[in-house]
Amino acid sequence: MSLEPTYWTSVDGPLGSLLLTAGPGGALTSLSVPGQKGGRTVGDDWRRDRGPFRAAEEQLAAYFAGELKEFRLELSTDGTEFRERVWTALDSVPYGATTTYGEIAARIGASRAAVRAVGGAIGANPLLIVRPCHRVIGADGSLTGYAGGLDRKVWLLTLEGALGD
Repeated sequence: MSLEPTYWTSVDGPLGSLLLTAGPGGALTSLSVPGQKGGRTVGDDWRRDRGPFRAAEEQLAAYFAGELKEFRLELSTDGTEFRERVWTALDSVPYGATTTYGEIAARIGASRAAVRAVGGAIGANPLLIVRPCHRVIGADGSLTGYAGGLDRKVWLLTLEGALGD
């Protein structure tokens, strides 16, 4: 039984050294920031190769420069059906906008009682920045948790113009 390799690279940016992973087909499987709660770390059997990440590197640089508003990358995640629905809903939150956990729950047809589960799924998002979980805020407008740290959430929302300077 042969396991498919995981490819990785790191990309320096304003939020620190980002760890990107991809499967054999080149689809991005994760993007982690240093110190991220639940973030990935390089495995012993992973292969360092910048090749699969050229588009991601270019798009991240353009995003951080304020020149890109929507990522166009092939993504591949492996979550439960519920988590995948939540993560797909994140993709529809536009640049410069914010939404709430309750609005994401409503968007996927989940009950009001499922808001905590929605929050858990958002917290488990393996593709920080690219899949914009930073755009989700509390119902009262508060900047609630972010696996990459609230300082990074503030930085991203400020970059996108969703927060004042």
